[in-house]
Amino acid sequence: MTARRTPSLAVAAMATVAVVGLAGCTPGSDAPVQSEQPQGEVSTDVASMGDVTLSVWDQEVRGGQNAQIEALNAAFEDEYPNVTIERNSQSFDDLVTTLRLAISSDDAPDVVQVNNARGTMGQFVSGGQILDLSAYAEAYGWADRFDESVLAYSSYTDDATGFGEGSVYGLPQVGEIVGVFYSKEHLADLGIEVPTDLDSFEAAMQASLEADVTPLLLGNVEQWPAAHVFGPIQGALAAPEDVRLLGFGNDGATWQTPENLEAAETMADWGERDLIDPGANGTDYDAAWHALVEGEGTFLMGGSWLAADLADAMGDDAGFFTLTETTTGGTGVPFSVTSASDAPDAAAAYVDFITSEKAMQVIAENGGLPAFGSSALAPEQALLQDVYAAYETTTQSGQLLPYLDYATPTFGDTIGAALQELIDGRISAEEFLERLESDYADFTS
Repeated sequence: MTARRTPSLAVAAMATVAVVGLAGCTPGSDAPVQSEQPQGEVSTDVASMGDVTLSVWDQEVRGGQNAQIEALNAAFEDEYPNVTIERNSQSFDDLVTTLRLAISSDDAPDVVQVNNARGTMGQFVSGGQILDLSAYAEAYGWADRFDESVLAYSSYTDDATGFGEGSVYGLPQVGEIVGVFYSKEHLADLGIEVPTDLDSFEAAMQASLEADVTPLLLGNVEQWPAAHVFGPIQGALAAPEDVRLLGFGNDGATWQTPENLEAAETMADWGERDLIDPGANGTDYDAAWHALVEGEGTFLMGGSWLAADLADAMGDDAGFFTLTETTTGGTGVPFSVTSASDAPDAAAAYVDFITSEKAMQVIAENGGLPAFGSSALAPEQALLQDVYAAYETTTQSGQLLPYLDYATPTFGDTIGAALQELIDGRISAEEFLERLESDYADFTS
């Protein structure tokens, strides 16, 4: 989900709707004859491929996103005059709706942006509609370019039952990270240093509360935002491998562990002590970050997609940190090659080009968070430097942990509703985990 312009839990819900409505649109007797999966040697010499027209479907429609993809498309055509790119640009919602039909048609595109969740990329993998890019990954050295935890977001096993592992089926251009935005002025007034871990963060929130300033702003009427508070708490307490199994919906883990219980108890305790804004469940997501701008709170937990707006509104007063080097995050919507493409080598070369080191510079210049090499490309604005550095530290020294709503087709609704009740004290930490375990166990079994 590029720059998280549509939050993960909301996207999962939309993707699920699209799957339900178009579940019958899978390869069958009416589907086009598909190219065989590349095996062994593949060609990376685009100039020798003859005249090629690549149909590319993307959802890079916003200002900076559109500017960077247009610039990269032009650069690719300049470098390879034998290739013409026919771009079909749509909103994310429209792409989710139309792609399932288009990818199985006689005129399927060559390169498509595919939401990496099980309901979209997972179904395309199991249906054989997008290519296993392992041979290209080896030829172009993608494992050297991208951190393993980044590639995991577009990796599936051959039967698509395993998410976050197996072969690579797409590459992202941008990264995402969830952490804590804060007002430097508030911290200075309170005499508080920037927190460095979960304990010091809780102590800072308590000091803010005692100064009659809302410690942690949260707009959770949409339900999904609280998961971006719980996820980093869980990441600070639980083993990364367990969180990855749970978040990717793979068998082998359980929600009912002492670490997850402590995370749930921490969240409930913050709600009970009013460290979390008592009106959070009745506040809009956008209203919460606007409240930080207006000086109505000290901290706001959210994702890097908020950084540009907060930087514009708060200037150098805004800062960002993560609770640990292992925290919730993800990638933008990956670019995949369709199995119906009659020019898979050229299509893979295009994907490689728009995710290259040079491409990362173009992305940064247009306001995106590059999927790798971010700290060296950070803009001068202090908040963006914080965010870019935190992302690079996480991907190089720690791990990105998956958004928890990836786990099952219904997990976004399950955890969203349960977190609202947990914050309000309507359910216990044990009951919260029981709900999550039921959804996860039913799916993995």
